[in-house]
Amino acid sequence: MKLAYEANAWGGVVGTPAAVTDLPTGYYLTPGDIGVALTAIAEAGFSGVEVFDGNLMGWEDGIEPFRSALTDNGLSLTGVYSGGHFIYRDAHDDEYARFERSIAVAASAGARHYIVGGGSIRSTGRRVEDFAVMGELLDRVAERARAEGLVPSYHPHLGSLAETGEQIDALFAASSIGLCADVAHLAVGGSDPAAVIRRYADRLDYVHLKDADLTTGAFLPLGSGDIDLAAVIAEVRAAGYDDWITVELDGYLGDLQAAAVTSRTFLEHHGLAD
Repeated sequence: MKLAYEANAWGGVVGTPAAVTDLPTGYYLTPGDIGVALTAIAEAGFSGVEVFDGNLMGWEDGIEPFRSALTDNGLSLTGVYSGGHFIYRDAHDDEYARFERSIAVAASAGARHYIVGGGSIRSTGRRVEDFAVMGELLDRVAERARAEGLVPSYHPHLGSLAETGEQIDALFAASSIGLCADVAHLAVGGSDPAAVIRRYADRLDYVHLKDADLTTGAFLPLGSGDIDLAAVIAEVRAAGYDDWITVELDGYLGDLQAAAVTSRTFLEHHGLAD
């Protein structure tokens, strides 16, 4: 396995302000100097990094400075993460225009994976038809990503349309996109992450590993929380998965560098070190 780390550990996540009034220009991004995260990730012993698409948009007209920063730190760009509303069919073309730009810059940056999260929840709650409408745009985005040489996957996320196991099943019945299994989001959302990976083993295209305190929902370094990560790793191996594993630790209040080293050591002890 090859090991990467999500840059959002150093800075968290915000959204571009224009998204409030303009769907085609709204992106996630980690505030601050992304170079700090790249250096820290490399020093912790990881060989890859994942970033939000918003952190690449400033290089949309010339990605070489970012690619040089990767090279200088000995890192590969594991993946680029994006998101959207998806459930409003009359907004699909505007959202797709944003995804087209995001996919293009991800491909130019040399990313392998293109990860999509989201799926809005209406003020009145989820509707059955929302899953089918979302599936239409997900498949369209996935097709575009594949055409650019990327591996697309959907990331079930807390607070999104597909949070619980039943909701994930409903969405995956409506879309053929692959699964990005973020085991902490699955566990805190009430699912058994090992069981979800087993259920969708043939669609497992990417893996996010992080641990969590299942009482508080706080994310923790690997091996520090309540998730049965040994069972997760066993299912990942049983699925025949042999691609990047990306550690993510957003919102952690402890020592970020020590946490990254702790997670790297945990993966070494489980035979996953690259």
